[in-house]
Amino acid sequence: MLDDLRELVGMERAAAPGTPPREEDCRPRHVAIIMDGNGRWAVQRGLPRTEGHRAGVEALRGVVKAAPELGIKILTCYAFSTENWKRPKDEVDTLMNLLLEYCRLEAETLNRNGVRINAIGRIHELPAAQQQEIARAVALTRNNDRLILNLAVNYGGQAELVDAFRSLAAEVKAGGLEPDAIDAEAVRRHLYTAGLPDPDLVIRTAGEMRLSNFLLWQSAYAEIWVTDVYWPDFTREHLEQALRDYARRERRFGAL
Repeated sequence: MLDDLRELVGMERAAAPGTPPREEDCRPRHVAIIMDGNGRWAVQRGLPRTEGHRAGVEALRGVVKAAPELGIKILTCYAFSTENWKRPKDEVDTLMNLLLEYCRLEAETLNRNGVRINAIGRIHELPAAQQQEIARAVALTRNNDRLILNLAVNYGGQAELVDAFRSLAAEVKAGGLEPDAIDAEAVRRHLYTAGLPDPDLVIRTAGEMRLSNFLLWQSAYAEIWVTDVYWPDFTREHLEQALRDYARRERRFGAL
């Protein structure tokens, strides 16, 4: 399974020292997006916050269409956090219904366009109808390789690490792993994103300067790009702007 995912996203051996970077090396393979600002977008227009979430789905459609055209192989979108359950019931209900509609109505189109849908988070805690539609969309698109779309649903970075550590502890208890053998790679194998490369670029809309419990482990060396634009107004042009800025940065991964 891990080898299949590596092949799918084109993971290759590092180039020899002194090799000039190829054009594709300046593009992020994995882009993660914190889709923020739906509610504020709606309030500015005198609309219910729920209408902002509906507009946010339209923005997601545009970005998913643009991503593979711009060379992105993996797109991870923060759709619903473990903390979002604390929001008003009508807002939570709208978000759950939009998730249901997206999986139900978009799966066929995404499948035709070569998009593979994946879901990360505590999916088992979602209502049964949402779990079923997610499973159907994942199964329908599982053989596609043009783009992996990770929907982070009922997702929290701290919850992900807790789940990974519990899984590691169970493996140790069962005698399948020595405690001294636990390293960063062992943790990585138990994350929701196991088998996928970490994000190269994290985009956050609506101007907030924080990760908000999103991909805490995986974003250790990601470049971060923040825009004041609210998510419903985010377009292909904004994505292209983020990619141009990314291409100008020098990633050192802690080295000089």
